[in-house]
Amino acid sequence: MRTHVALVLTVGLLAFAPILPAWAEPSSAPGQPVLDQVIEQYIRSHPEVIEQALQSLEVKRQRDGKLRVRQVIATHQEELLRDPASPVSGNLNGDVTVIEFFDYRCGYCKRVANAVTQLQKDDPGVRVVYKDFPILGEVSVFGARAALAAREQGKHQAFHEAMLASEIELTKEEVLAIAKRVGLDVKKLEVDLNAPGWESAIDRNHTLANLLDISGTPGFVIGSEVYLGALELAGLKALVAKARTKR
Repeated sequence: MRTHVALVLTVGLLAFAPILPAWAEPSSAPGQPVLDQVIEQYIRSHPEVIEQALQSLEVKRQRDGKLRVRQVIATHQEELLRDPASPVSGNLNGDVTVIEFFDYRCGYCKRVANAVTQLQKDDPGVRVVYKDFPILGEVSVFGARAALAAREQGKHQAFHEAMLASEIELTKEEVLAIAKRVGLDVKKLEVDLNAPGWESAIDRNHTLANLLDISGTPGFVIGSEVYLGALELAGLKALVAKARTKR
């Protein structure tokens, strides 16, 4: 309780400071107990100052967070845009890159999948980088490794889209069944997905996601900004256009 009161008084002091009289001489300044009482009385009479101070603090936190994330994006361009283990689709030389962090078991990722595919069809200048970010358990990790290994057979995109289009709860067996349906050699896939390089690639994606404050899926990096959630096609197009104007 005392901690809560202290916090309220601190926030109140920040809000109240502009209207406190400027005592010219230290000897004329009131003692701390008197000052605390004045502040507390003011807050009781004007409780809205607490809300205003907290709102200002939240705005500052969000602004600082965005600045920090932009710095991370600028610092980690190579890992974000050109990690050789991250699959790429669309225009490989596109002028705007959309980076998606996703999990094959994520319902919101499934919801946004068609929009990401359609975006590439509608905008020939878009390049998409897929960052496997399995956060929903062992099957998610298995699916991510299988999708990355599908590149060894030139079938990543077909497998990726089929996995996200599946309406069946993913299990290891279902992942392999989807692989078979899209024409993958399942026996080879089972060998390839155990290559140690895929685990390293997934670990790098987790590190990037943590740096970017992406804790759920899907998460997008477009230009110098991070966007979270299942964006609609129109929203994706607007964000691509925004990034394009800032190039």
